[in-house]
Amino acid sequence: MRRRKNNWILHLVLTACCLAAIFPIIWVLSTSFKPEPEVFSDRLNLISEHTTLDNYRHVLTMKGGVFFIWLRNSTIIALITTVIGVFLAATAAYAFSRYRFLGRQGGLYIFLIAQMFPGAILVVPLYNLMRQFGMLNSFAGLILAYSTVSLPFCVWMLKGFFDTIPRGLEEAAMVDGLSPLGTFYRIVLPLSLPGLAVTAFFSFITAWNEFMFAFTFMSKERLYTLPVGLRQFVFQFQTDWHLMAASAVLITIPVVIFFLQTQRFLVAGLTAGGVKG
Repeated sequence: MRRRKNNWILHLVLTACCLAAIFPIIWVLSTSFKPEPEVFSDRLNLISEHTTLDNYRHVLTMKGGVFFIWLRNSTIIALITTVIGVFLAATAAYAFSRYRFLGRQGGLYIFLIAQMFPGAILVVPLYNLMRQFGMLNSFAGLILAYSTVSLPFCVWMLKGFFDTIPRGLEEAAMVDGLSPLGTFYRIVLPLSLPGLAVTAFFSFITAWNEFMFAFTFMSKERLYTLPVGLRQFVFQFQTDWHLMAASAVLITIPVVIFFLQTQRFLVAGLTAGGVKG
């Protein structure tokens, strides 16, 4: 009886935590369909009395459709960052997992320490580097910054996953005539799809949601990414919450699609890398 009571209490606590976690999402979704007077009203209503699509219409048509330009910019930057990040992380992680070389342990610790520093302290050094190399207001500079920032986590993630792949498979492939590079691409990578999916998802999310670097490196409106574009709805004395909520919902849709396409690999990848052997 006591055990059943404890289970009920546990389920109630977990239910309350779940509601607390999803309530902001529901509130943003609800706000995106509210007219402006209801958003700034003193009444606390989750469901709008006058549901409207005007917020979405305004966001999609403002300034001649500049939202689609920001969407294109974010998509290009996020996809290229994902490809570069996965390639660099996979090759580096495989080297750390399979080879013993001078500085290997120190290199791993450097990646770990680099992950501990907040991104704010990197803005000024990266800005100076971008200015010296003429990479301000360019996609290349932003992609380079995102790729390096997400690299430490991705390397550690994939290294843990590569450690779970038996070396005997690679040795058997080499006996059959494959080179080390061929073994990596034909044997190791196909077996590492869950780990690669997690790495790709992390790299994509890092580039898609990042604001600080994009706001610092990009000064032209047509080069803005979506997070920087949201700043257009924040003014000195007022914030257009209804338009920002509609934009937030639109920005979330590509991420949800990306997640749905890779979710079966994500779960396996997040668990498989934590066990060796």
